[in-house]
Amino acid sequence: MDSQLALTTDMKLALALVFFTSVMFLIEKVRSDVVALVVLVVLGLTGLVAPEEIFNGFSSNAVLSIMATMIMGAGLDRTGALNRVAEWILHRAKGDDSKLMLLTTGLAGLQSAVMQNPSVMALYMPVTSRITASSGLTMKRMLLPLACAIVTGGAITMVGTSPLIMLNDLLLAANSNLPSGAATIKPLQMFSTLPVGLALLALTLGYFYWRLRRLEAQNRVVGEDVTPVRAQSYFSKVYGIDGDLYELTVTADSPLVGMSFGEAEMMHGAPRLLALKTEKDTRVAPAADTRIWTGSVIGVMGTQRQVADFSLNNMLRMSTRLKVLGDLFNPSRAGIAEAVIPPTSTYIGKDARELGLRRQDGLSLLAINRDRKIITDNVKDEDIRAGDMLVLHGVWTDLADVAKKKDLVVLTDYPKAMQRPHKLKIALAIFAIAMLLALSSRLPVSIALMTGVAGMLLTGVISIDEAYASISWRTIFLMACLIPLGWAMDSSGAAAWLAGHSIEQLPSGTPPWVIQFLVALFTMFFSLVVGHVSATIIMVPIAINIALASGAGPVVFALTTALAASNNFMTSSNPVISMAMGPANYTTKQLWAVGAPLGFLYLIVAQAVVNLLF
Repeated sequence: MDSQLALTTDMKLALALVFFTSVMFLIEKVRSDVVALVVLVVLGLTGLVAPEEIFNGFSSNAVLSIMATMIMGAGLDRTGALNRVAEWILHRAKGDDSKLMLLTTGLAGLQSAVMQNPSVMALYMPVTSRITASSGLTMKRMLLPLACAIVTGGAITMVGTSPLIMLNDLLLAANSNLPSGAATIKPLQMFSTLPVGLALLALTLGYFYWRLRRLEAQNRVVGEDVTPVRAQSYFSKVYGIDGDLYELTVTADSPLVGMSFGEAEMMHGAPRLLALKTEKDTRVAPAADTRIWTGSVIGVMGTQRQVADFSLNNMLRMSTRLKVLGDLFNPSRAGIAEAVIPPTSTYIGKDARELGLRRQDGLSLLAINRDRKIITDNVKDEDIRAGDMLVLHGVWTDLADVAKKKDLVVLTDYPKAMQRPHKLKIALAIFAIAMLLALSSRLPVSIALMTGVAGMLLTGVISIDEAYASISWRTIFLMACLIPLGWAMDSSGAAAWLAGHSIEQLPSGTPPWVIQFLVALFTMFFSLVVGHVSATIIMVPIAINIALASGAGPVVFALTTALAASNNFMTSSNPVISMAMGPANYTTKQLWAVGAPLGFLYLIVAQAVVNLLF
C-alpha cells in the first residue's frame, strides 16, 4: 500500500529537511540548536506544519517532562543526597572493588530511571571521584561502566531518557495519519518499560563485571591509573603541577612594579602565579590586567628552586610561610580542581581569555587534559572543546558559582555552598508523590512531574533561580524545534513512502522480527550521527509505518526504535559518554572495543523483552 504512494512535493521537502539536518549535525559547522531553529522556520514557511501548530513543540508533554526531571534532580542534589549515597556505597562494599563498581553503577542506573541521563552523570562524577580516592579503583575502570549503566537504566521508566519521553507524543501524533481500519495507538504507561530497563541494566552490570579484570590489565599496560583526588601527588603525576605555595613581596626595585599580572605570568622562569594582594584588593586568580605595585604580595606555586630563582632575578622577597595569604590558600577555602566540559557548554570554541575565567569567575586555568594529551604551555590560548578536562585553581565558592551554570562539571570533591541537607526528607517525599501521580495514569506525566517541581519550590528545597539554572536550555530548544519535523514526516506521507519502499527491498516473506531488528540497527547507527533526540523524532514515524506495512505491531516497532536511539556507548555524540572520556582518558578505540559488543547485545535483549511484553 505505502509503496504505491507518489512522491509529492511535501514529501520531497520533508525528506530534504531530514537530509539537511543529518548532514549539518554530522559536519558540526553550525550548532545543533541553531540548525533545529532553521528547520523549524522552514517547516513554517513551507506550510509543512500549520502556523498555529509550529511552536507546539515547546508546550509538548515531552519537553515539559524533561524540564521537570531536570529541576527535581537538581532539588535532590541540593539536599546532599548523593553524599550520603557515596558514604553508603563505601560502607557496604567493605573494600571489595567489584562490589564498589556494581553498587555505584547499579544505583546510578536505577536513579537514571527518574532523571535525565546527563544530569545523573553530572551528579555521580563527584561521587565516583570520592569513591576512587578511597579505594583501589581508577576512573578508567569506573566511568565507562557508570555511563553505560545510566544509559540502560533510563529505560526503566518512560521519563528516564529523552527518546522514551518523546515516544508517547509521537505515538499520539501518528494516530491522525493511520490508514483506515488501523487500530488507534495507545500511549504507554509510566512503568510499561520496567522489565526492559531492568533487563538492560542487568545486562550492563553483568557485562562489565566479567570485563573488570581485562580492563584492569589494560590500565596496568597503559600505566594510567587516573584517579582525581585533591592530593598534590596526583596533579604532579598527571599534569606536572608540583611544588609548594610561597609568598613573594614586591620591592621598590623590582621590575614587576607597574607590570600587569598577565605580563608577569609570561616572564621566563615564572612559577604559577595564583593570587595577588594589593592595597585595594586580595584575591585568587586576579584579572590579567591587574597592576602589580610596590608592596604587593604574590601567591605562587612551584618548586623551591624555581621560586627562589625567580625571586632573586626580579628582586622579590620570598617567604616559605604564608603570612599574608594563608587564609586565602586554606584548603577549606581554595584549591585545585578538575572539571570536564559537557557537549552543551557555552565554553566550547572559546579560550580562557575570551571566557574571562579569571576576571569574571575568579578561576585560573592551569592545564587541559585533551585526548590523553596534557596541555600546559600557552594553555590560556587554547580553544576549549567538548570532553576537555580543565585543571582550575580558585576559591571553592567561586567554583561552585561557575558549576551552577552547567558549562562544566566539577569532578573534584570540594566544599559546596547552598546545600540544604535538612530538606532531604521533604525532597524525597515530594519526589515520591510526583512519581505516584505519574504512575496513577490519571494525569499526564508532565503535570505529575511539574507538581513535584511546584512542591520543591514552595518548600524551599530549590529556589526558582536555581531551578532555571538547572535546565539545559540548549537541549530543550533542540527538542522543541525538531518535534515538528517528526510531525511533518508523518503528515506529509514521507514516512509511509520510505516504509513502503524499504519493505520492497527485502526478500518476500521476511519475518517481522528481522525487519524490526534491521530498523533498530539502522536507528542505532543513525543516532551516532545525529544524536538520540533527532534519531527518535525522525525514525519513530518511519518505524510505525514499516510495522503497518509488514503487518506487525506499531507500538512494538516504535518502542524498539526509541530504545535503539539511546544505544550509543561508542562515541561522544552521546553526552553521557562524552562526559566520561576526558576524566578517564578513554580513546576512541577503547570505546568501540568495549561499547560495540555491549550495543549489539543491547539490541538483542531489548527486542526480545519488548516482544515478550507487547
